[in-house]
Amino acid sequence: MTQTIRIAMWSGPRNMSTTIMRSFGARPEAVCVDEPFYAAWLAAAGEVHPMQEEILASQSSDPAVVARELLAPLPPGKTLQYQKQMTHHMLESFPLDWVSGVRHAFLVRHPGRVIASYTKKMGDVSLDAIGVPQQERLYREITERTGKAPPVVDSDQLLADPPEVLPRLCDALGIDWDPSMLGWAPGAKPEDGAWAPHWYDAVWKSSGFGPPPGDRPVLEGKAADIEKEALESYERLLQNHV
Repeated sequence: MTQTIRIAMWSGPRNMSTTIMRSFGARPEAVCVDEPFYAAWLAAAGEVHPMQEEILASQSSDPAVVARELLAPLPPGKTLQYQKQMTHHMLESFPLDWVSGVRHAFLVRHPGRVIASYTKKMGDVSLDAIGVPQQERLYREITERTGKAPPVVDSDQLLADPPEVLPRLCDALGIDWDPSMLGWAPGAKPEDGAWAPHWYDAVWKSSGFGPPPGDRPVLEGKAADIEKEALESYERLLQNHV
């Protein structure tokens, strides 16, 4: 019997997370899950986001139900499940007992880039909103629960050389490298969450990873203060990059 492999990629928002989902989704054996705890987080945290009603109607808001669904059998012909997980969606009260049956990786991006991108879509930004403290907490907890430190991927390094970085990531996850991960057809995909029309405009136009990153934005005021707070966590996580 062919082994079922489940991979959870843990990221904050505005961190190329949907692009990476496209990359794994280009593998013929893969099925993707887009931000499965989004509705549960909205309901539990009392947050209000664009397309709120559509999100709550599209997913279970019970985190225990979501966790069970993530371990359900895959569709016929699929042997690899890719989970696009958002670190800020995983409240400390949400179950993590399911993570031991999943392979994990963490996607990081320089906080200055994250904040600059986030503020274009949302009017206000905070350290918790960009998911950096939660990302470091989850890295520690998942390492403890699985007995293995997950590999870390940096968005800038990936954009600079996808054919070099992606095979290293696949190796760290224990899966074969597939060159099909370097490109995909543009447009919406069946796995895209209900929130996609608000957030995925650039990804819908893409067919690959795009050009290397340019200069980092220079932030001011509150945004610069948040960047400074987030940098220590980012740099600690980056020590484990592939």
